[in-house]
Amino acid sequence: MEKQKLKFPDGFLWGAATSAHQVEGGNKNDWSEWEKANAKRLAEEAPKKHADWQVKKFPEMLTPENYISGAACDYYNRFEEDFDIAKSLSHNAHRFSIEWSRIEPEEGKFDEQEIEHYRKVIKAVLARGMEPFVTIWHWTNPLWLAEKGGPENRKFAFYFARYAKFVVEKLGEDVKFWITLNEPTSVIAAAYSTGYWPPQKKNPIVALKVYKILAKAHNQAYREMKKINSDWKVGFSNILQYIEPNDEHNLLDKLSVKVTNYFSNQKFLNLVGSNQDFLAVQYYFHKKIKFPFKQTNENKTRTDMGWEIYPEGIYHLIKNLQKYNLPIYITENGLADVDDTKRDKFIKDHLKWTHKAISEGVDVRGYFHWSLLDNFEWDKGFWPRFGLVEIDYKTLERKIRPSAREYAKICQENMLKIEAENLDLT
Repeated sequence: MEKQKLKFPDGFLWGAATSAHQVEGGNKNDWSEWEKANAKRLAEEAPKKHADWQVKKFPEMLTPENYISGAACDYYNRFEEDFDIAKSLSHNAHRFSIEWSRIEPEEGKFDEQEIEHYRKVIKAVLARGMEPFVTIWHWTNPLWLAEKGGPENRKFAFYFARYAKFVVEKLGEDVKFWITLNEPTSVIAAAYSTGYWPPQKKNPIVALKVYKILAKAHNQAYREMKKINSDWKVGFSNILQYIEPNDEHNLLDKLSVKVTNYFSNQKFLNLVGSNQDFLAVQYYFHKKIKFPFKQTNENKTRTDMGWEIYPEGIYHLIKNLQKYNLPIYITENGLADVDDTKRDKFIKDHLKWTHKAISEGVDVRGYFHWSLLDNFEWDKGFWPRFGLVEIDYKTLERKIRPSAREYAKICQENMLKIEAENLDLT
């Protein structure tokens, strides 16, 4: 059967993403200390939090060492090897983050050796013909800042803007794209609304306070950065959920969707306003909501994490963002799939819907799969496998998954080839 060719815009960026704490190893920050203090508890609670099939498939979740990041993927020392892999997979861009606790281990004291390390990382990305997308904050805080309350502290915006200014002044010569904050609403939800993540404060009033403080941190950093170089492209990465009513004719269901959508998708964008040069979209979740705030997803296909796979959602989200008239980069989209049986279709289906939005005039300019490597998945530890590249955590051997090679063909050709019978997007 002849395949339909879906061409992406010239100059489209193709790549994958990582974050410092999840892959580097050897970090000492608020998360690394929380892991050590909570590993035993997390292992004991795992059977209550996960389905029987997950516990059976991933028995490592029952061991405390699963929850301690330790050496992670040793990306800190092996980044050139990992970039060689990315280049071999035809990536022309790479997203990574800088670890604040390395740069400013003590308040106001900056480590020039660590700046030099990240300079080498950036140079290595560029040397392989890839565009660096640099994230300045991917959730972790130096211990001195955590002791002051982290994002709860009203001076967080000052501390963050000072740190961001230092980083971009030192490293900005070779970087065009900066992401200030990664998924601020994930931290607000998991650390302050549900209380799962450090500092484990389940308090809606604090959560609302942190919304404002993190938005102020982005806005202040944005203005400082643009003073230094107005040509830099600066944004924040926004995790967006596609939310719809269980019954589109039920007013209470629609009201529940409106409230959920506001706090999940809209509020932070409102607080940031015009202080962004592009929209960085991260899509994992689809929610069908029945009043009052009950999820009713069909969950026909799930990832190893139990998350529903719903590619159409990415189309609706980026179509809705068209009104902002800003370039859009999909800076994360991926799944936990240890057997690598769903990743190829996952990527192609999401790109199919992304292409539909592009064909309707949405200015999407790049796609970064999450993740380049299997990595440390925060309070879940090492058992979820998100990588295009498999990591043997005992030997740290890298092994390219078959789905990564299928994605490489798309990257190389700047085109998605798909069976005509699979093209129906109605």
